[in-house]
Amino acid sequence: MKIPIDGVQAFVHVAELGSFHRAAEHLFITQTALTRRIQRLEAFVGLRLLDRTTRSTTLSPMGKEFLPMARRIIDDLVDGLDRLRTSSRLGVGDVTVATLQSVAFRHLPSALRTYARAHPDNRVQVLERSGALVTEAVLQGHADFGIHIQQDPHPDLTEDMLMRDPFVLVCSRSHPVAKAKGMAWSDLKGIDLITLGGASGNRRSVEAQLAKAGLNTRGRFVVESTPSAIALARENVGAAILPAAMTKTLAAGLVEVPLVEPVVFRLIALVKRKNETLSPAASALYAVIRNELSHARTKTPAGRA
Repeated sequence: MKIPIDGVQAFVHVAELGSFHRAAEHLFITQTALTRRIQRLEAFVGLRLLDRTTRSTTLSPMGKEFLPMARRIIDDLVDGLDRLRTSSRLGVGDVTVATLQSVAFRHLPSALRTYARAHPDNRVQVLERSGALVTEAVLQGHADFGIHIQQDPHPDLTEDMLMRDPFVLVCSRSHPVAKAKGMAWSDLKGIDLITLGGASGNRRSVEAQLAKAGLNTRGRFVVESTPSAIALARENVGAAILPAAMTKTLAAGLVEVPLVEPVVFRLIALVKRKNETLSPAASALYAVIRNELSHARTKTPAGRA
């Protein structure tokens, strides 16, 4: 069913101007084109809305009843189109972004400050998730886009690489290895390790490298959050393997030792649903994050990558 919106618009102009000639001029169309629009509308509703003679044009009884409704239809359409144009031009709207907790704390505030200055009327909701759950939030449509640990290609997602983040060993200043300038993964043998389990996106990379070094893939202490890993390291019950970006808020008494031979990175990427267009507001935030975080690449620690 094709609704003749142009006929509704033509009907309103004829009713308000009282003339086909003046209405056609106002719409910048010919009287013939205007008449056809009115005829299509009347055929659609199955009623005559205008009584036209050689001398005058008047509303039929049903036309008088329909006119207030027709005005509302046109006014609502114009208002809706104006809002869309404003949203497109100014990037106005709400945005939801899912992100790794470490990125939310370390890198995202600066990007959000830049975005807020450019879009003061927009609302941003930040969903802090572990790596796998960031991806899931984007796939399920709970977030417009996300910042996650880059993974194998997914048929429904597209990624933009942001930065490389090396893994380090976090330990107490009193720990035996605290003064080391760097440690090979194979040198971790005999150290009580704290690793992240659960839905952590770092788990696969850490366990794979521990296996290559001939070590147990699961640390002596396995926790599900970075704050818990840091708390255990602070109490000197073990040393935590964490991405460098997660250690920027280390409590007093903790140090980080670069893990080398090889240097292992987690790759941080923007992720969004493939073949779906972001809203202007979300697209603007996506661009700000891509610009700012791509300039915040973590430096490679000393050692062989």
